[in-house]
Amino acid sequence: MSFSELVDKRCSVRGFSQKGVERNKILQILHAARRAPSACNNQPWIFIVCYKEETRKNPAAVYDWEWFVNAPAIIAVCFDKSVSWKRGDGKEYGEVDAAIAMDHITLQAAEMGLGTCWIGAFNADKAKRVLRLPAGVEPVPFTPLGYPQVASKKKARKPLEEIVHWEFFEG
Repeated sequence: MSFSELVDKRCSVRGFSQKGVERNKILQILHAARRAPSACNNQPWIFIVCYKEETRKNPAAVYDWEWFVNAPAIIAVCFDKSVSWKRGDGKEYGEVDAAIAMDHITLQAAEMGLGTCWIGAFNADKAKRVLRLPAGVEPVPFTPLGYPQVASKKKARKPLEEIVHWEFFEG
């Protein structure tokens, strides 16, 4: 499959079969995530995989949707503020690095026939508690991970003419 085909294949999945995800596949996905670029190669990410039935219920406290907590696995992508690079004006790049790693997760999963769904609308304080994150470690996105129940649909996307500006922004 070409990269263009992979990008077209990847979509947000909100229904999963109960077939478990093989541990070696999860490790392959995490390997892809750790190969993501990061600012100054600081690699501030931390991945928490909720794989066992009892720990998959923990993320229910942060994002209470049945399709999410019933997925065979849930991955939280976090970053360590003490490791992440900060730009001269104080801009924190750990979130950016975590987002890039999450993109690698979603693409690797799609290539393997697995579904994901980027979850950013969660309760961060609860996430820190249920994941037992130490001070300075921040959760960025979560994703359920599993075999999709239904085939993916074509994604609607804005035309390039609406989102691309050449040389400078023209409003």
